[in-house]
Amino acid sequence: QVQLVESGGGLVQAGASLRLSCTVSRGTFSTYSMGWFRQAPGKEREFVAAISWSDGRTYYADSVKGRFTISRDNAKNTVYLQMNSLKPEDTAVYYCAAASRDYGLGNQDRYNYWGQGTQVTVSS
Repeated sequence: QVQLVESGGGLVQAGASLRLSCTVSRGTFSTYSMGWFRQAPGKEREFVAAISWSDGRTYYADSVKGRFTISRDNAKNTVYLQMNSLKPEDTAVYYCAAASRDYGLGNQDRYNYWGQGTQVTVSS
C-alpha cells in the first residue's frame, strides 16, 4: 500500500514562509501526479496545487498563485510546497495526495492515495 507522510507544518506569523514536504513510500513516485489540498475548520477540503507526473506541469488555486510553489524530487520520492507570504486565511490542515492520472488534478476525486495531513497555523 502506497504511503504518504507530510511534514513541515507549524505555527508562523503572517508574512512568514513554510515549506511542506510529502514523502511517498511503497509506490513508483515518478508515475504519480502529486497534489496539495487543505481543509480549514468548518470548511470543505480545497485544492491548493498540483504537479503532473508526465511533464511536470504545475497548477495552482487562485488564492495561492504567486505565493506558493509546488515542486518534486523524483530521486527522493518527495513533493514540496513552498509557501511564502502566508496569510491567516492559509490556516488549515494540509494534505498531500497521489494520483495515477495527469489530468483533472484540481479534483480531489482524481487522487488514489492521501497523507494524514499537517497543520499550518498563521497568526495575524
